[in-house]
Amino acid sequence: MRILFLESGEIWSNNLARGFTANGHDALISGPINKENLSNMIETFKPDFAITIGWGEEHTKFKQNLIRQKMAAHKIPLVYWAVEDPAYTEVWSIPLINTIKPDFVFTICPDKVDTYIQLGIPSDYLDFGYEETIHHPIDSNSKFESQIAIVANAYPNILENYPEHFRHRSLDILIRPLLKENIRIDFWGRNWSEMGEYFGVKIPKEWIHGFLNYADANKVYCSSKIILGLQNYPNLLTQRTYEILGSGGFLLTVDTPGVRNMFIPGKDLVVSLTPEETIQKVNYYLNQSEERSQIQIQGRKSIEIHSYKFRANQIINTLIENNILKTRLNETKGKGKIFYFSPNDHYETYKVQKGDTLYEISRKFDVSIEKLKTLNVLTSDLINENQILRIRNIHDFTLTTRDEN
Repeated sequence: MRILFLESGEIWSNNLARGFTANGHDALISGPINKENLSNMIETFKPDFAITIGWGEEHTKFKQNLIRQKMAAHKIPLVYWAVEDPAYTEVWSIPLINTIKPDFVFTICPDKVDTYIQLGIPSDYLDFGYEETIHHPIDSNSKFESQIAIVANAYPNILENYPEHFRHRSLDILIRPLLKENIRIDFWGRNWSEMGEYFGVKIPKEWIHGFLNYADANKVYCSSKIILGLQNYPNLLTQRTYEILGSGGFLLTVDTPGVRNMFIPGKDLVVSLTPEETIQKVNYYLNQSEERSQIQIQGRKSIEIHSYKFRANQIINTLIENNILKTRLNETKGKGKIFYFSPNDHYETYKVQKGDTLYEISRKFDVSIEKLKTLNVLTSDLINENQILRIRNIHDFTLTTRDEN
């Protein structure tokens, strides 16, 4: 089966897409889409269905309308995975699906399945998972070694705008007490330097490491004695919960019904219900290497059924059961391939860097802004970091593969 991923970000291109290939299917990662290249992808790749996920660069209003038009014109079943539920169901997920009109909606929140069904859209529950080729045990890396670490973005704006968000409780239970006791945490992710006022304690600069590539998080999980895992909802699990356990990391997270519903505290992972318990658990487990190891091994075993290979198979089976896909194709033996949209080798292209503007790129390559907009089917001067821009005339494209190991 051939699946078109309408995606240009790093995360979904490296987990769910690989899950499909593990089941013998082929996947094409679109990269930034426009009117011309989306049509070419569909005509060349001939996908059995397309999938788009969450809230990203391919979800501008213009691109939402483009997706709807192209999928309808080519009669390609369209699937949306609502990973922003339940907090943003009303303000994001529903408006988006009203525009793109998917044939099926998966949601990470079981309570929202009926919401979509009542809107006349077939829906089912699909949770996060972990990708086995990225999140698996590896040797400790000296660059990432620490006693206690966290991989997460701070999201100070969301915390300010949503004072009732459960993430506040996660921070109060797991992070704040350690900072007040001056117990070092190595922070990986964006905006932690802006959290001093929030915690009432300034995080030392040497504790903050900044942005971490998605595929490198595994190195932190496997090189730290304790990984702190925030939860965003009482009854749901974050994707990092699965990824930390899949990597064989020792996870200390918030004690919630969602965690207990899926895992056994003290056996698969460790939980804390109060700030005082966090201090107690940290002090205890930092000195219990054998117990940590036993929990890591068991957590790795318990997580195996939650790989993206299983999630991808769940998607295919659900779509068949709901007559979105009529039949399972025969070409699903062995390992599939991931393809990437790429310009023909004769084309000159440029990858947009952080801070670039269309004006600067125009001057750098001595090509007018209007010419660049025409070549790249841009409706404004807005461009995105990592976007591939056409600089010289382009007539066709190729599908390329990369080594995914």
